[in-house]
Amino acid sequence: MQNIAEHMEVIGADGVHVGTVDRVEGNRIKLTKKDSGEGSHKGHHHFIDKGLVADVEGNKVRLSAKADVAVKMEEEK
Repeated sequence: MQNIAEHMEVIGADGVHVGTVDRVEGNRIKLTKKDSGEGSHKGHHHFIDKGLVADVEGNKVRLSAKADVAVKMEEEK
């Protein structure tokens, strides 16, 4: 997981965009605010647990869960 770097795209197992890496904090990937969604989620950083990472391919972080499931598992801060 040391290969995860700033500005990498995070995609679900289905290839759908989940977010963009802001940075890694401990065991979590912090996503940029621009990928925070709308409504009550807008303007907040979201985090993906590194346990969901299946692979790092080039400039993409592929998750083991589909995008719609991964988004529901995100933590907001």
